Amino acid sequence: MTANEAEALAGGASGERTGRNPGMALAGAEADTAYCEQPKSEKDWLMSQVVERANMQRAYSRVMKNRGAPGVDGMRCEDLKAWLQANWAQVRRTLLDGSYRPQAVRRVDIPKPQGGVRTLGVPTVVDRLIQQALHQAMQPLFEPTFSDGSYGFRPGRSAQQAVVKAAEYIRTGKRWVVDMDLEKFFDRVNHDVLMARVTRQVSDTRVLRLIRAAQAGWDAERIEADTLNKQMADAYEVQAAELEAAQGEIAQIRTDAGLLAVDVKERQAELSELKLKLTAATAATETADARTVEIERRAADLRIELDHGHQEAAQSRAELVGVRQTHTAEVEVLRAELTASQGKAEGAAEKAATTTDALRTELATVKAKAEAAQDTHQEHRKLVAAEAHRAAERLTTTQAERDQAQKDAGKAREEAAALRGQVDAIKEQNAQLLQTLKIQSEKQPSKDKRD
Repeated sequence: MTANEAEALAGGASGERTGRNPGMALAGAEADTAYCEQPKSEKDWLMSQVVERANMQRAYSRVMKNRGAPGVDGMRCEDLKAWLQANWAQVRRTLLDGSYRPQAVRRVDIPKPQGGVRTLGVPTVVDRLIQQALHQAMQPLFEPTFSDGSYGFRPGRSAQQAVVKAAEYIRTGKRWVVDMDLEKFFDRVNHDVLMARVTRQVSDTRVLRLIRAAQAGWDAERIEADTLNKQMADAYEVQAAELEAAQGEIAQIRTDAGLLAVDVKERQAELSELKLKLTAATAATETADARTVEIERRAADLRIELDHGHQEAAQSRAELVGVRQTHTAEVEVLRAELTASQGKAEGAAEKAATTTDALRTELATVKAKAEAAQDTHQEHRKLVAAEAHRAAERLTTTQAERDQAQKDAGKAREEAAALRGQVDAIKEQNAQLLQTLKIQSEKQPSKDKRD
């Protein structure tokens, strides 16, 4: 940047208003600058982006707005514009070639409200300008890595948003607040470990050397602390592990605190639920007693129905025995009638011995049918007897078997009716045969007389 560019840089901030605390400026850069997304592929060009015209103009505006006390060189903010017009080209060149070194930091002790003092480092106005420009270029690299629950010194976030988030937690039933602070963190932080974390996001060695050089600007007390930090760097891995373990313990403490906060309400809810369950159990007991009486009544009714079923089964067995006896008598009568018919048929056959061969053939056919009918009758009788026996056994077990036995008895009756029908048919055939024999016998004497 030339002297004219420095003039333009200073002029771009002329309309900015001053800050609320013009008498004080802290070491480092302000955190509420605009967030500009930076591709990670351009990390090696970070210093070039630091000294870029637009970035330096925004940094100059921020430094002039914040004002602040002079550093060790005594330069005031009002003198910065003229100084940049004369020296910015040289400063820009040293920044780009990595040879720029910040000046020493002036130490200031600020009393704390709770007692004691807070030690602040006041850099020179030029160093504050460079730190602000460096902060604006590095912020897009580190912002995405911060916790979503962090609201302090971040672009687009404020303490008011933290209060709103806390109110949301309260509405969800959380009541515990854990207040923790790291005493003298910036005085005791291990800068070797801190720089190792920075190198994970920043690869431009010029920027890393500039940050290291800024640390060397502190007084002897800070240099002694840096020496101690270097000695502690060898134990970095152990400290990192302990830090992660401590973070896990903190997370567990937060979880336990949240659980403890709702434990009382949960116990009260459980007590109310137990009372409701007791009331429901009492009502269920009363319902169960009433149902027990109803079950006993139904059991008595079932016993009565079972007795009726036994009586009906006995009656059915008696009916089945009567049916079987009747069927046996009918079979005997049919057998006698069949025997008589066979005798008559044999006598008629002897008398008709002299008839034609056709008549003898017909008579033989009738005999075969009669024998077949007798065999069929005997087989049906055995089937009926077996079915009756099985029906009697089923009737002695359950009501369902009694119903089946009744069906079997009905089937037996149907078969007996069918047998009677077959016997009637045989009787009719025998009657026809006797009639035929009678007619032939009457014709035969007439023929003998004619002969």
